[in-house]
Amino acid sequence: MNQNKISDRLKNIIKSAAAAAVLPVLFIYIMIAKPDYALMNSLAHVVLPVANWVGDVITWPVRAVGNGIENLRELANLRTENEELRAQLDAALRNKNACDVAIAENQKLSRELDIVQSQPRGAIVADVTYDNTAIHHSTFFINKGVKHGLENGMVAISTDGYLVGVITDVAPNFSRVRALNDANTNIAVRVAGTDVYGFLQGNGSATPTVGLFSDPDFQPSDGVKLITSSISGVLPSGITVGEITENTYVHVIKPDSLSRVILLDFDEENKYK
Repeated sequence: MNQNKISDRLKNIIKSAAAAAVLPVLFIYIMIAKPDYALMNSLAHVVLPVANWVGDVITWPVRAVGNGIENLRELANLRTENEELRAQLDAALRNKNACDVAIAENQKLSRELDIVQSQPRGAIVADVTYDNTAIHHSTFFINKGVKHGLENGMVAISTDGYLVGVITDVAPNFSRVRALNDANTNIAVRVAGTDVYGFLQGNGSATPTVGLFSDPDFQPSDGVKLITSSISGVLPSGITVGEITENTYVHVIKPDSLSRVILLDFDEENKYK
């Protein structure tokens, strides 16, 4: 039943299209054979719209293909433009990342410069070149030596002012520094803001310990800051050493986190030269 209805509709469409196609032919025939202008004018109002409709029907596939091609061309242009914009965005992100790195490095260098300028005139800046950590021992090498004015006993501090070790061996162009967590480290310290003294002992682990406090009633607690004491005559006083973390363990700066250190020298009266 449905197939018959479709066939009937298709036949009607074909008949209408054929009739519409005949009208322009009839119009041309009248123009040539019987040029009745009144009739021609009347037919023009019917023929021309029909002719336009027939032309639209006939040329629809061509126009559809043309529109499709134009859409494909526009899509290709959009994809190309999108790729160019993505490349520009990637370049902008790389530039921003490079700028962020440069800004961070500049800020770091500025802080280090401020710290160096605030140190005594004899302060020397050196780069850490090698971390020589082994069982019970922790030392590191720096790229300055005798030729640069370094000698045994000079103090090494980090660029943010923390004690990190003492020079034990000096060569012409490099030196070895004993770190605070080395088993041979035993330095006098003081609890900041008090008159309580003690000794920091390296043990080869990441955290040295502190003990032998001058006040037997003193109870160490987390966050207590320790600074160097000059009572042993080995170090000048007032350099930040670290903070007590658990019981008697002390958090200090370890060699593997260092890239640059500042070397200080002091005289027999524990004053910086």
